[in-house]
Amino acid sequence: MPLLPSGSSVSSHVEIGRRTRQAVSASLAVIALGFLAPVNGRAAGPAHWPQFRGADSTGVADGADFPERWSTNENVSWKVAVPGRGWSSPIVWGNRVFLTTVTSEGEMEAPKKGLYFGGERKDLPKAAHEWVVVCHDLKDGHELWRRAAHRGAPANPLHVKNTYASETPVTDGERVYAYFGNVGLFCYNLDGTPVWSTNWGSVKTRNGWGSAASPVVHEGRLFVVNDNEAKSFVTALDAKTGRQLWREERQERSNWATPYVWKNEKRTELITPGTGKVRSYDLEGRLLWEFGGMSTIVIPTPFSKFGLLYVCSGYVGDKTRPVFAIRPGASGDISLKAGETNNAYIAWYLPTAAPYNPSPLIYEDQFYVLFDFGFLSAHDARTGRRVYEKQRIRMETTSFTASPWAANGRIYALSEDGDTFVFQAGPEYRFLHKNSLDEMCMATPAIAGNRLLIRTMSQLYCIERRP
Repeated sequence: MPLLPSGSSVSSHVEIGRRTRQAVSASLAVIALGFLAPVNGRAAGPAHWPQFRGADSTGVADGADFPERWSTNENVSWKVAVPGRGWSSPIVWGNRVFLTTVTSEGEMEAPKKGLYFGGERKDLPKAAHEWVVVCHDLKDGHELWRRAAHRGAPANPLHVKNTYASETPVTDGERVYAYFGNVGLFCYNLDGTPVWSTNWGSVKTRNGWGSAASPVVHEGRLFVVNDNEAKSFVTALDAKTGRQLWREERQERSNWATPYVWKNEKRTELITPGTGKVRSYDLEGRLLWEFGGMSTIVIPTPFSKFGLLYVCSGYVGDKTRPVFAIRPGASGDISLKAGETNNAYIAWYLPTAAPYNPSPLIYEDQFYVLFDFGFLSAHDARTGRRVYEKQRIRMETTSFTASPWAANGRIYALSEDGDTFVFQAGPEYRFLHKNSLDEMCMATPAIAGNRLLIRTMSQLYCIERRP
């Protein structure tokens, strides 16, 4: 049965007219130019941060002149309360900041920091929940609009650290797409007008942990991976209408990795990590290549640099926690044979170097790995050669879930305690200082212009140099 049967699962709304679209496009162009321009003579970072980890999924924002130091009352341009619970990252287009959250009419159990067993919650919440998309003004934080995408009691349980709004939304500058795991996919124009929506069937995830993989958008197509315990699939939807273009079932169980659109010298591919196989599809859903050897839980997001694709998984309970660097142009099964560390399309492989939750980071020439238990390591991104071994960040830190980011010679790592640890980038490990927000954090920050956006459990902070 098709994912989106004609005339039933997609609620289409009349799109804005031709003249309005032209006016919006012109306005967005002006906004983009404004945000790309230097501020008070300072260089500026990316004008937009349209998806998880930014436009290229790398988490790098050179030129962004946000301050190196901040706290709850230092270099805070604004902060706003975020209702409910959600670990999705904020995204930015022009002067708009989008994020998702889920509120409840009942009491929500507080999350517990760190890695541990026993976080499953088998009983479903009985109180009504509301799945919400919120838009704020980037300059001062005031709310521009708020839309309730769905209301009802949850159909699936969660791990106590997860939320019903852990998938990061994505935007193409015309529309914003909010994906809520087993609830559905909801599309709005940038002014908050509903455009279309889908409703997914409810499916089980491993141990009832919930979902987290975010959607990606590319040239008018929206790609979603839904790996679960019942019937996993990857699908492409028309971004304008929500119409399903194709859907492929996957021989996978639950995974939490966001897919990646890899534009390389040979072609453009959709990369989907999985416990069973890492798979590459063309944009029509045809399988191009695959390989095995991942850990039993897959979370980090792939990305590319130096002509290579980097894929990894590092469940802390596994002996195998691999990092793979892939060359373009592969076909068929490219899995490594026993004892191999490379082949024609796997440039290099490290068997125990991957993180569990955070995605790795390439900055300058180094491939940085932030480990959940509070260690940082570095390898040569081109060869996999070790630059420095795991370094403990600080004895008092608990755990890290948010992915690291980099700008202007600095590496940043946000702990679950709300402390951001700042490091000097380069071949030697050098810790500089930490910035504290005194509240639990699991969402990866966003960067736009010279502003850094950090979501804590109850607040959204805009960090900016203050006079």
